[in-house]
Amino acid sequence: MTDQGRGSPQDAADAGDTRTSGAGPGNSGAGADSGGAGPGSGGAGSIEGHYIVCGGNSLAHRLVLELTEQYEVPVVAVVPDRSREHGPAIAQLPGVAAVLEYSTLTGEALDAAGVDRARGIALMDGTDQENIHAALAAENRNHGVRIVLRIFNQRLGEHLEKLLPNCAALSASATAAPAFANGALGRPHSVEVGGRHLYVAYDEDIHSNQLCLVADRIDPQDLSQLRLLPDTGGRAADFIRIAERFGSGEGPIELGRPDVAPAREPGGLAALQPLDAEPALRQPFGKRVKWWLLDSLKYFTNTRLRVILITAFAAIVVGAAVLYYRTQHPPGLGWTLYSTLLDAAGAAQPDLPTDQALGDPWARAAQVLITFCGITFVPLVTAIAVEALASGRRGLPRPPGSRTRDHVIVVGLGNVGTRVATLVHGTGLPVVCLERDPNARGIAAARALGIPVLIGEGPLEAQLKQARVKHARAVAAVTSDDAANLEAALEARAVRPEVRIVVRLFDDDFAHHVYATLGNVASRSVSYLAAPAFAAALMGREVLGTLSVFRHVLLVAELTVEEGSALEGRNTGDLEASGGVRVVAVRLHRRADAYQWNFADRSRRLVPGDHIVVAATRAGLARIIQ
Repeated sequence: MTDQGRGSPQDAADAGDTRTSGAGPGNSGAGADSGGAGPGSGGAGSIEGHYIVCGGNSLAHRLVLELTEQYEVPVVAVVPDRSREHGPAIAQLPGVAAVLEYSTLTGEALDAAGVDRARGIALMDGTDQENIHAALAAENRNHGVRIVLRIFNQRLGEHLEKLLPNCAALSASATAAPAFANGALGRPHSVEVGGRHLYVAYDEDIHSNQLCLVADRIDPQDLSQLRLLPDTGGRAADFIRIAERFGSGEGPIELGRPDVAPAREPGGLAALQPLDAEPALRQPFGKRVKWWLLDSLKYFTNTRLRVILITAFAAIVVGAAVLYYRTQHPPGLGWTLYSTLLDAAGAAQPDLPTDQALGDPWARAAQVLITFCGITFVPLVTAIAVEALASGRRGLPRPPGSRTRDHVIVVGLGNVGTRVATLVHGTGLPVVCLERDPNARGIAAARALGIPVLIGEGPLEAQLKQARVKHARAVAAVTSDDAANLEAALEARAVRPEVRIVVRLFDDDFAHHVYATLGNVASRSVSYLAAPAFAAALMGREVLGTLSVFRHVLLVAELTVEEGSALEGRNTGDLEASGGVRVVAVRLHRRADAYQWNFADRSRRLVPGDHIVVAATRAGLARIIQ
């Protein structure tokens, strides 16, 4: 499976969020902006030590922004079409040294971009095969170049990283999908570090074991006030601020007290907290059995036949009661059940002791009743059991049934939607997918997991009702179209106002209006979540994960102190003084297997072999790893 499908509009890019912006299709063809030359005239010219970003989708756009604004490095962009998708926006970004246009990433394009003089190259567009081919071509031209490529097949990416030691193969959909899935499930999106799951908690959910304050002045109606990792006067200042916000000044922190006014801080707070394990979400066994029985019964029968079956079952129960009370010297409940089942199956007279023979006329009549009712009831029960076993086979499509309750509806089966559906399915909760394109690759993947998929161009309202949105816990709209995602959110809200909604939106202003207008809505951008990890990988660093604070991104990274690096000789106080960084854990070189959370010795200088876990903004991480 490739990262970008050729036939599916949902798979327009792994980062998704692809938009047509700026100039129309009639704009100029090959060429470069004033900072560079066209494909046939020298390309990047004499630029050296630069970074090359190849692609015209939103992930490439965000990555160029990360490199120019956060890391302040020269960038040469290679786009397939300067007049489409994000090509016009990339060409207008300040700090871009050159913008080249090549429909395919050939050796000529790499030479024009100056790959032999570049420090790194990022391959953000094309299929897995095309990106791997370009990565090998770049490695042949510059053995020391840092290569980061977007790939959907993560297993293939692992093999490529072993083949090219200076290469990182990442998937934007895999990076961003957990944020969408956890948003739909209503549980905190977390990043695993040292056996703990770090997540962001808000206001009354903040506990005394919090690691650091990550945001304040949170107002969902006006997200421009939010401050990510605000400056503090030391580690204690975070705890003092939370105590002032929620506490009474006496005794322990008391969260959510109605008599404590939040006047000291405009808006809410968010803090980084650890979990030993993520909460289980699997439905109770009793509910699953009940809904399975209802679903199977409805699958095989219509209303009239169900009335007959219920009547037959009731008659069998009455017959069993007559056998129990009218048999001479009642043999007990076990013998009664044994006799009833054999009679219902049409079997011969069950073995009974001679002194307990069925000589009572009422008992004989009950046997006849049970036998004739069993002729109707037992075959259908057998068919239901056989169908239940057969439905476990992979790839059999099933429509949503009665057991589809408390489920998550995923709208759009592109790369992101497929991963979101897979993650939710892995928790044990039911999933229903909606997809308009019958050729989307994600359809086969979802059906292979036994997930119902509804396909068609019909009204979205009708499809959501067929997906049983009135019984759903959440709707995740993750297509590559902002308008389609918002339509799905509004249609779902119209049917069930309390349903939780997660929408994929690229435009920040649009997302702010959604937050201010709709309650119980979470907005995520795939490219905004994934671009910082790609930028850090291009700079030779590894980001463990990203955490969403509304539309902002908090990076969690584990950095190794190397000899001669910028981290050597600095302490945690020095790292946090510049702002945008919190050191949440330290692994000393002499105890590399032990994470020391909230490391107390803030004056200790870092030495080669130490590891630090930081929670940082994009700008903060860029400052400490350059």
